[in-house]
Amino acid sequence: MLEIADIIGIIAFSISGFIIGVKNRLDMLGIILSAFFTALGGGIIRDLLTHRNIFAFNNSFAGSIVLIVVIIGIYLKFHQKNIENKTIFILSDAIGLSSFSISGSLAAINAGFNIFGVVFLALITAVGGGMIRDIMINEVPFILREKFYGSISIIIGFIIYFFNYNFLIPFIFIFGIILRIFAYIYDWHLPKI
Repeated sequence: MLEIADIIGIIAFSISGFIIGVKNRLDMLGIILSAFFTALGGGIIRDLLTHRNIFAFNNSFAGSIVLIVVIIGIYLKFHQKNIENKTIFILSDAIGLSSFSISGSLAAINAGFNIFGVVFLALITAVGGGMIRDIMINEVPFILREKFYGSISIIIGFIIYFFNYNFLIPFIFIFGIILRIFAYIYDWHLPKI
């Protein structure tokens, strides 16, 4: 279940990282790095914290997925101008957020973490790569400015901790996607001080 969530997250966050790179008018290397950091950064942090073999470094499949997404993205960019479609970005981002929140939670539970560790790892796995990307392109990290974004990972972490049954994982995944889309559509956000 953990590897399936990882692969789904890698594909989805590769797409959103590619779109952010194109939107910020990065050069070819910048676009590739944006996709790689977004897709793999959170999982690398997760694996380091749980003392696991780093999935992105021990499995060439992870890097290959990102590279394939980037190549397809470049092809599409040259054949149609509007690849930075907001709907595609929100959907891919929602899928990546939900799947990496789940994989972070499951890795934390497998490592024997308590509830705080599970919730933290859900959050850092889901947003860590995007934070690295945003810092790299000199922007305030997405999690600090986007409405209700990190809260979704925290909610998923709590749900996985209390209801860690394999048959529920697909429903939690769909719930996370719907929650992210609703938060975007209805402009949900945490209060500012």
